[in-house]
Amino acid sequence: MRRDLVGYGFAPPRIAWPGDARLAVSIVVNYEEGAEMAVEAGDAENERIGEVISIVPPGRRDIGQEQIFGYGLRAGLPRFLEAFDRYGVKASFFMCGRAVERTPALAAEVARRGHEAANHGWVWRPHADYATEAEEEAGLLRAGAAIEAATGARPVGFFCRGSASPWTRLLLAKHGYLYDSNAFDDDLPYWDAGMLVLPYALDCNDMKFFHPNGFVLPDQFVAYAESAMDQLIEEGERGVPKLLNIGLHLRICGRPARFRAVEGILRALKSRGDAVWVARRRDIAEHLHKVLPKPGESAP
Repeated sequence: MRRDLVGYGFAPPRIAWPGDARLAVSIVVNYEEGAEMAVEAGDAENERIGEVISIVPPGRRDIGQEQIFGYGLRAGLPRFLEAFDRYGVKASFFMCGRAVERTPALAAEVARRGHEAANHGWVWRPHADYATEAEEEAGLLRAGAAIEAATGARPVGFFCRGSASPWTRLLLAKHGYLYDSNAFDDDLPYWDAGMLVLPYALDCNDMKFFHPNGFVLPDQFVAYAESAMDQLIEEGERGVPKLLNIGLHLRICGRPARFRAVEGILRALKSRGDAVWVARRRDIAEHLHKVLPKPGESAP
């Protein structure tokens, strides 16, 4: 897979979003709890990154880290769903298969409320870790089956932690996925090898609360998200509407103080009215399949 450092260059597409919106906004909630590396689940080691760096030696169970993750589903998920209902927002949940298999009733409730369940891999790991295409395909299918069994809907979108493998996009195309989100290289969707790519982003993302150069107070995240909204709205008004990703985690912004950032971001989106189209990723993908021509095709 050769790197593309040019993309659209100086000739970006003029995407027409529904309602003549100047910006499409995708809110993503990561549903990973129970799928993180954990000795308790039979993994060789525990996930190190949490509210603090785990100091439990490899090979021993880290009950504290398990509880830090567990908070996301026990307390964070109800908080998110209530707020989304209150603001009338539909989000995409990146769901790890093992997390869904362990909490099928919770995953089903997410889908019942109209949110998208996308495939986030079987466990919370980079797909670049897979040694073979067959091994990766088995994990992809296992996760998809767990999500479909719990929610009643087959996932049509994908994103894994960190990096995809050289085979990931080919596997997604083979199994009929609408979009791949393992891309950080653009604000505009694009086609690659016949697969629609909806780029994701890690800057407007609550993982920055866990980074030393990131957010500390909730208002910092809100201000950052508003700056991104306004910059991209202005670019849309100048003729090039784009996509903004806002990434959230149940165990991170699900905490009370950090949830103030979620409330602030939802208020900010509402205040921008028809300038923004807040939609699930599958809705964005379905729209783009109609309006964004593949290379070599003419615009519809």
